[in-house]
Amino acid sequence: MTPTAVAAGRPDLLLDVKGLRVSFGGKAVVHGIDFSIAPGEKLALVGESGSGKTVTALSLLRLVQNAEIQGFASFFGTKSPSDGHSLLSMPEQSLRGIRGRDIAMIFQEPMTALNPLFTVGDQIAEVLELKEGKSRAEAMRDAVALLADTGIPEPERRAGAYPHQLSGGQRQRAMIAMALACQPQLLLADEPTTALDVTLRAQILDLLTALQRKNGMAVLLITHDLNLCAQFADRIAVMENGRIVETGPVAQVFAHPQHAYTRKLIDSRPVRDVVEATPAPDAPAVLRAERLRVGYPTPIPGIRGWFSKGEFVAVQGASLSLAPGRTLGVVGESGSGKSTLALAALHLLPSQGALQVAGQAWTPGVQSPVNRALRRVIQVVFQDPFSSLSPRMTVEEIVGEGLRVHEPLLTAAQRQVRVLAALEEVGLSPVQFEGLLQRYPHEFSGGQRQRLAIARALIVQPQVLVLDEPTSALDVTIQKQVLQLLQRLQREKGLSYLLITHDVDVIRAMAHEVLVMKDGQIVESGPVAEVLDRPQDAYTRRLVAAAG
Repeated sequence: MTPTAVAAGRPDLLLDVKGLRVSFGGKAVVHGIDFSIAPGEKLALVGESGSGKTVTALSLLRLVQNAEIQGFASFFGTKSPSDGHSLLSMPEQSLRGIRGRDIAMIFQEPMTALNPLFTVGDQIAEVLELKEGKSRAEAMRDAVALLADTGIPEPERRAGAYPHQLSGGQRQRAMIAMALACQPQLLLADEPTTALDVTLRAQILDLLTALQRKNGMAVLLITHDLNLCAQFADRIAVMENGRIVETGPVAQVFAHPQHAYTRKLIDSRPVRDVVEATPAPDAPAVLRAERLRVGYPTPIPGIRGWFSKGEFVAVQGASLSLAPGRTLGVVGESGSGKSTLALAALHLLPSQGALQVAGQAWTPGVQSPVNRALRRVIQVVFQDPFSSLSPRMTVEEIVGEGLRVHEPLLTAAQRQVRVLAALEEVGLSPVQFEGLLQRYPHEFSGGQRQRLAIARALIVQPQVLVLDEPTSALDVTIQKQVLQLLQRLQREKGLSYLLITHDVDVIRAMAHEVLVMKDGQIVESGPVAEVLDRPQDAYTRRLVAAAG
């Protein structure tokens, strides 16, 4: 029986995919998968980076460049049914009529998906003009209404804004408004909440759920976030190395996973494994701040701006104390001031108030001997290792760079021995990776690059590591591995961590004490169990509730 005949016998389906195979240069990345979606159904396609889930979704609309696509995908939309033709092979002109109108897509990163040269209102209106044949004035009115439906404040004003003038959550809402402009019957949502804070994730998830019910559309959700699946999807399809290894209702798969890979994903939530002993009361703090204040100059409109500048206060009156061998977590949404606090602690931003590292205050001179010594005491691991590691430097140069500054008398051979030892500490060795020292960052996975970043920080033997969202760019299984590495290093070396994150699960696994920041101020602080299990501030309660 042909795929067409099989599909034709299933009028209850909206999309029926049979034998989808995607290759690049003859190498298959998706291996003949089958799945289907019913009208109004929410299906989650789950897997780690590289599993083939995004390529699968993009291939349905033939949006993957240089891809060789085989198989059959029948679409039974009432506006533009494929009439026995596969989406994968129908004429481009016919498929163009389906894209955006019948099947729409929300991309992972709206800042790159939205055109920076046009306002968001113009971009939404363009869809309505091209797909629905509406006039310019009518399309703009509908664009404002669509933005209002997504909950954007002041939709008329936001319609005239450019993408860079909106926050991350507002950009994602604008992307959703554009995708839903023509009331599609199927929405492909590719990691729609990955780049957002936990509370924004909950808001976008609630928005998608409400709009899905209102419009009766089906959703194919591409994600690696199992919490998102549990809260949103009806069914789940687990994808590993280009193959679907398990499918079923969400509750059933979570309660009784059959495949080893599914069990691995479900078991990948961060696990607490830290030294719980309380430090001695007289133990000196390795990092201390009192009434810390950080402000940025801002332009003043009008003639007054010629003579003076305004000020935006990013951190106001923050006090903290980090003991040896402990982790102080700082949690809050984007814009709360937590990363600014970390940069001030590193003396990468000017600040007011008292700030000491290992009992020594930073001095005004950037290159002063005191500051150079303190830079060895406190090191940093950034959120995105691909951006923080120089693409033009080898592993040996990247990891050994700190030794060139802080131990310039070491010979090249001595430096190489130290580099290899630091790499071994983070689980990277020449036995695993041939020619390890001469490789470049792009030759490693995301988790391996983060291990390189940790090795670079550790090689100068610091007392404090500032961890700025160290796992937010990683898959859940890799996140767990990196957190386990950091926990082991803390136990073995007595390191202190200032952990910046919006992930409450990471705070629970890693932190001894926690600070909750909102609008540049600390609204709640204390032992991690006390703050997260019995939050006193309404904002903290909202963060914990959004984390599920």
